[in-house]
Amino acid sequence: MNVGLIIGKHLSMGYPGKNVRPLLGRPMVEYAFLAAKYAKRLSRIFTSTDSPHIAEIGYKYGAEHISRPPELATPDALTEDALKHAFKEMQKRTDGQVRTVCLLFANAPTIKPGDIDHAIEILEDQASYDSVITVCKYNMWSPLRARRIDEDGFLRPYIELDKIGDVKQMSSIRGGEGDTYFCDLAVQVLRDRCFIDMDEGQLPFKWMGKSSYALTTDYGFDIDHEWQIPVVEYWLREHGFSEASTPYDSL
Repeated sequence: MNVGLIIGKHLSMGYPGKNVRPLLGRPMVEYAFLAAKYAKRLSRIFTSTDSPHIAEIGYKYGAEHISRPPELATPDALTEDALKHAFKEMQKRTDGQVRTVCLLFANAPTIKPGDIDHAIEILEDQASYDSVITVCKYNMWSPLRARRIDEDGFLRPYIELDKIGDVKQMSSIRGGEGDTYFCDLAVQVLRDRCFIDMDEGQLPFKWMGKSSYALTTDYGFDIDHEWQIPVVEYWLREHGFSEASTPYDSL
């Protein structure tokens, strides 16, 4: 069984209320519920949250509420622990029938119609893949360009540059060291083993497993700051969303 899981909590230290902050007149989390509802390959939808507001929005789209315990909804709570709790509950409610989970974050609304089904198809065709993850190419944020500030206020490379390759041969032209991809956390389709063996997954997102296939999209990200709102609203309009309609209206 393929199921959808939308996660989001009531409190957010970085951007309070972000998960239900309006985007084109809809609460941010509603875009995840829309995508899950219209995905043809999802049998059931769940939402793990401590927020009555998010749960109520989920009910509108047929999502089954998993009440997140208070200790898993604190600012310091790990996403991994919340996912383990949700997976255990989903297996309980489905008599152990969950084989793949489409994980959607409440604050990652840049989900293109069709991407969920496409990701599930890839995973079904390739038994060795642990997960299929949407990614975006952001060469402007290459590790080669990343810097930290030392105790004296000077810029230093964030990582050891020799780990990237022969830096002397790399150009100052953006992308000269090779394309750089980031997980946008919009669509994540995970096998059950990603949850069962989560402690064996790769950092920093251990729930993705060891073998993650990249599904490249145009641009997007999970929202943690106010400045990202206009960018995401621009993306939504580019992909057929408006205050009055969505691309799903004709489906």
